[in-house]
Amino acid sequence: MKVRDVMTKSVASCHPQTNLAAAGELMWESDCGVLPIVDERNRVIGMLTDRDTCIALTTRDRRASIVTAGEAATMPAQVCHADDDVRSALQLMRKERIRRVPVVNKTGMLEGIVSLNDIVLKAEKPDGRRYPEVSFDDIMETLKVICAHPSERHRGAAHSETRTAA
Repeated sequence: MKVRDVMTKSVASCHPQTNLAAAGELMWESDCGVLPIVDERNRVIGMLTDRDTCIALTTRDRRASIVTAGEAATMPAQVCHADDDVRSALQLMRKERIRRVPVVNKTGMLEGIVSLNDIVLKAEKPDGRRYPEVSFDDIMETLKVICAHPSERHRGAAHSETRTAA
């Protein structure tokens, strides 16, 4: 299964100079918790999460209308491509401990986003005759790594890499 088979194609995004008040409003209107940050050519350069916004506003003595997305965001963004296998997207999510990955074309322009939620909805149980393209085990392994507490991260990541290599 390819990323294009599960990704969300219509994605809200913002620019690095967008202030957090406007970015928060866009997240609210779009019912999402993340905005890819794009440059003037619509190339993905970062990711702004609702958590990034919260931390930026609670650790600075500045209003949301003054702090920019570029100041609060994770840059550069980890990305994947529509032709990538869903399992490679899951592997990237495990490695980077992220739940959402922007999907870009060959020139880095935003085409969509793939989330763990998107993949969960396509996961299947093995039925004895065949192993599904994306299994519940694939999802659970990714969730375990992403959700691990700091003291467990080293151990979980090592286990995940061993299992992926097998």
